[in-house]
Amino acid sequence: MTQMLVKLEEHEDRVLTIVKGKYGLKNKSDAVKFVIDKFEMEMLEPALRPEYAEKLDKIKKQKGVQFKSMAEFRKHIENA
Repeated sequence: MTQMLVKLEEHEDRVLTIVKGKYGLKNKSDAVKFVIDKFEMEMLEPALRPEYAEKLDKIKKQKGVQFKSMAEFRKHIENA
């Protein structure tokens, strides 16, 4: 486990206190972890998430459909 000392301005400290209270966390350290987890789920590129790699593997295993031309592809899409 990594430990660090973080200097926060008054506003950031208030935000952590609010997060701590709103989600019933024990301390500000838990609030920081919560915020990091939230950021990871909502903001990081999907390619950086392990679930995305699993989903991509499933897609790669699917059988594809071949088309001779773009016109044939468009017709297939319209009928889908």
